Amino acid sequence: MPPRTTEPRVIVALDFADLGPARELVRRLDPTLCRLKVGKEMYTRYGPHFVEELIKAGYEVFLDLKFHDIPNTVAAACAAAADLGVWMINVHASGGRKMMEAARERLAVASHRPLLIAVTVLTSMGEGDIREVGYAGTPEENVLRLAALAHGAGLDGVVCSPREATALRAAEGADFLLVTPGVRPPTASADDQQRVMTPADAISAGADYLVVGRPVTKSPDPLGVLREISAQVVAASAGG
Repeated sequence: MPPRTTEPRVIVALDFADLGPARELVRRLDPTLCRLKVGKEMYTRYGPHFVEELIKAGYEVFLDLKFHDIPNTVAAACAAAADLGVWMINVHASGGRKMMEAARERLAVASHRPLLIAVTVLTSMGEGDIREVGYAGTPEENVLRLAALAHGAGLDGVVCSPREATALRAAEGADFLLVTPGVRPPTASADDQQRVMTPADAISAGADYLVVGRPVTKSPDPLGVLREISAQVVAASAGG
């Protein structure tokens, strides 16, 4: 496990259109067992005050806005996110080295420095999608290329499919964080993710943090599912 990987290693994705169900889920979860991810929909609807509310409730927050713009704009957005007190933020690696370096440099002088990671290839994209947008090669080849670019720009890690974790760990070393969506318990539906893996298999493959959405958020017993996933993560981390 990379030195900067800390518990809890499960990140629950809050993808809700309404604030009420999101707050109810948060009340039913446990900040000692998970962090929370706030993405574009909830942030657009409810803004920074919702993020601050989650932090006050004891949760560390991954602000998943995937910044992608000119370097100065992305750096300023990252600084604003840092001011909220979030734990982790992300940018698109396809924005290029200068953009990523600008974000890293701006965060280096922030009073609160969140982890900064890059998105490589979205886990909803298969090989046909990759070709359609003009990328040569397989999804894994593009992930490896963009991850190397992000690492060279000084970022802390990348978002990737768990199926690319083993190759990325070998290529980028132990200190580069791998954050993996597309994680589903064995009995759960894959939904719109094409490259999925179970929590135990993802950890064994080299993932550091697991992003889990609907298996927890749509369950009648979200805390029970979270405890089950957490137990699988602990067992896999111990080599069991």
